[in-house]
Amino acid sequence: MKNCSKYEDNLNVIGSILREKRKERKLSLEALSSKLLLLGINIPITSLYRIENNQRTVRDYEICALSVALDINVNELLDPITKRFKIS
Repeated sequence: MKNCSKYEDNLNVIGSILREKRKERKLSLEALSSKLLLLGINIPITSLYRIENNQRTVRDYEICALSVALDINVNELLDPITKRFKIS
């Protein structure tokens, strides 16, 4: 049995934001994967593609490493979902 749950039919909530931030920085999937490897996090190109296309879950430490590799605050990846959970 697969241990995988979805939020509103999504495997992750950062995929489209990750793609947008990566492209803004003109990084290929290969370049981002290499930067992550230098941080000690192995996310192959195919896995990055799957994250961006909502076909793979993302671990908490991977989100942190992605924010460092992209030189952004982790909140930039998580803000859309965080805002959805705020109570007015």
